[in-house]
Amino acid sequence: MGSQQSGRFNVKKIAIIGAGPSGLAAAKYLIAQKVFEDIVIFERQDEVGGAWHYSKEPTHTLHVPQVSAYCPPDPPLHPEGKPPLFPSPMYEVLHTNIPRHLMQFSDKPFPQDSLIFPSRELVHEYLVDYAKDIRHLIRFSTLVQDVRLRQDNEGRDQWDVDALPLETGEVTTTTYDAVVVASGHYYTTFIPDVKNIAEFHKAHPNVITHSKLYRTPEPFANKKVVVVGNSASGIDIAAQISRVSQQPLLLSVHSATPPAHLEWIGAEEVPAIQEFLVEERGVRFEDGRVEKDIDAIVYATGYLFTFPFLKSLQPPLVNDGRRVYGLYRDLIHIDHPTLVFPGLPIKVVPFPFTETQAAIFSRTWANLLPLPSADDMKKWEDEEAEKRGHAFHVWPKLGDANFINEVHDWIKRSGTEGKEPPYWNDELVWQRGIFFEAKLQFEIDGEKAKSLEELGFHYEPEDK
Repeated sequence: MGSQQSGRFNVKKIAIIGAGPSGLAAAKYLIAQKVFEDIVIFERQDEVGGAWHYSKEPTHTLHVPQVSAYCPPDPPLHPEGKPPLFPSPMYEVLHTNIPRHLMQFSDKPFPQDSLIFPSRELVHEYLVDYAKDIRHLIRFSTLVQDVRLRQDNEGRDQWDVDALPLETGEVTTTTYDAVVVASGHYYTTFIPDVKNIAEFHKAHPNVITHSKLYRTPEPFANKKVVVVGNSASGIDIAAQISRVSQQPLLLSVHSATPPAHLEWIGAEEVPAIQEFLVEERGVRFEDGRVEKDIDAIVYATGYLFTFPFLKSLQPPLVNDGRRVYGLYRDLIHIDHPTLVFPGLPIKVVPFPFTETQAAIFSRTWANLLPLPSADDMKKWEDEEAEKRGHAFHVWPKLGDANFINEVHDWIKRSGTEGKEPPYWNDELVWQRGIFFEAKLQFEIDGEKAKSLEELGFHYEPEDK
């Protein structure tokens, strides 16, 4: 397959799966091309926001271990008198890790008096406001169950989308010329299959949990706690729990936590867990140390990529869930380029990043920016796989800055019509380089600063 690259696209009807940040950005850039006749956004929740749409009650579903990208999706909760709810991974007290000037969409600043690292509540309000002019395109409380590929009489790819309105329960099938998969990747948890973990969980079903289920530190008061993982959420959750738990909280890691962050958490760093000890309600770490009578183990070990509604697509998009296969630039399906996946890369600034991606595929489908040949796109993927290794979608520091500015300049040079993508000036690129340290200072200072300068970070332009 893949013959479409050599010809013109004939995209008129587009389905967007998900009304989170990447789905909303996709809609705005597609609309700006003024050539697409029908754009529909399917959203399973009753409001926009994706992962930022907070649910006080977490999911009731927990699989231990959980290493499969084909794990069934968590069923929704059914709050009385309200539409079905799919709990998000957000917790009660959460601020972004990204300064607001860097995080915001290019055409919508955060309110001027906002905290420099906005709260999750403000981010959700911001997204609801951002979506105001496209709400009429969104089918809320509608679950996409299946997306099937077929060819029309001229050999062009068509996508049959089965959508289930959760209130009526009657599936509808509609055919689209293109599909934007903006369904996010913070839903299918990853909990490694450590020796004896399944037996431990069966014997002690209330000890192991995942950060997706975390909401507040109070349930961990005076308990002996291990947090596994020191990415952003692991550090944040460990710091919250450490304030109320037995001392010291143990932070189990593969690579060392920066000393300043470890001091802020108030934790003792230990190696990865090698084995669970069922009788002792304990664990053995990789250095041989044993800890017994553990009350809680929180896995902040992230999520797997999974697309349950694209299971019929061959070859499969995922195998172990660590990578999405068959994509050019982490975005466009090589064999079927009317299928795109914005928002996959990890360790990027997501809102402007997905704007940049949307600027690419909206112009491509409008026949303004041609794609390379399928062979050249496949060559790119193979070469990147060699360079990146197993952490395929984890981008290097400043990788997003380079991508955003390179694409902006490329599109400006092309002279193509459409919505202009973001551009980061030198000060924003500087912010991208220092925000990890700035966020720590924000926490230490009591989460009240409204500027980086208040935290001791001052931009000094380089002399030209």
